[in-house]
Amino acid sequence: MRFFFRSRQFRIIITVFLVVAIISLSFAFVGSRMTPFTDVAGIITAPFRNAYTVIESEISDFVTAYRSGNELMIKNSELSSEINELREKVAEYDKTKSENEFYKKYLGIKEENPDFKFTPATVISHDGLDQFGGFTINKGSASNIKVRDIVISDEGLVGIVSELGTTTAKITTVLSPEVTLGALDGRTNDSGIVSGNIQLSEDNLCRFSNLSRSCSVAIGDYVVSSGEGIFPDGILIGTVSNIGSDKYNNSIYADIVPFVNFKELRNVMIITDFNGKGGLTPAGDK
Repeated sequence: MRFFFRSRQFRIIITVFLVVAIISLSFAFVGSRMTPFTDVAGIITAPFRNAYTVIESEISDFVTAYRSGNELMIKNSELSSEINELREKVAEYDKTKSENEFYKKYLGIKEENPDFKFTPATVISHDGLDQFGGFTINKGSASNIKVRDIVISDEGLVGIVSELGTTTAKITTVLSPEVTLGALDGRTNDSGIVSGNIQLSEDNLCRFSNLSRSCSVAIGDYVVSSGEGIFPDGILIGTVSNIGSDKYNNSIYADIVPFVNFKELRNVMIITDFNGKGGLTPAGDK
């Protein structure tokens, strides 16, 4: 036995024991320190765990963004629907307000002209090919409207009914040479004839012609119908914007800017009858 303790095997056993004891004491000292095997495994798997963490984060961000995008899209859709509803309500409000204002002025005109018989109408389409601003209304012969009835708005003279259907009618404006009427300067009472032509219509003008050279017409004067033929008197036509001399005779002419904006008309009134109606017809009618 004595020889065993001196042998090499015994020294190896003691050495291993001491190494194990030292390692054990070291782990006992640091407490929660992981074992060497676990530490080595952790080092090896670290790149994979980091890659997984990055991929998991990207997937999580994508899912979050997708859900947020869907929620935002739904909210945008709801907001768009609400905006469309509000626009419709505003459009309806504007239409009602415009109609109310129109009928208020309509009643005012009616009170000032108790002999006038009116048929209110709505513009349903503008003729883009008519350079004189012609348009179609939603009333026709079924509403007791006739060809050559006078058309006005709350701003002034519009023109005449030129074509007639059962429930619609075509309106020719005062910019057209087909419409001719007697007129007066509202300030001086100088008389002449108002009509349109192709050149003037390009600038939204018509002409007050056959004025006497001794007339006192001035720029800024307003012009009204004189009440001859199919037109009642006192209907506003427009204001004088330019004065010139007719080279073919000794008369004076004045260019007129109509009070009515034909392109923006929504509502009009057809004068179907008035005291003194009759007589002359517009140029171009047979």
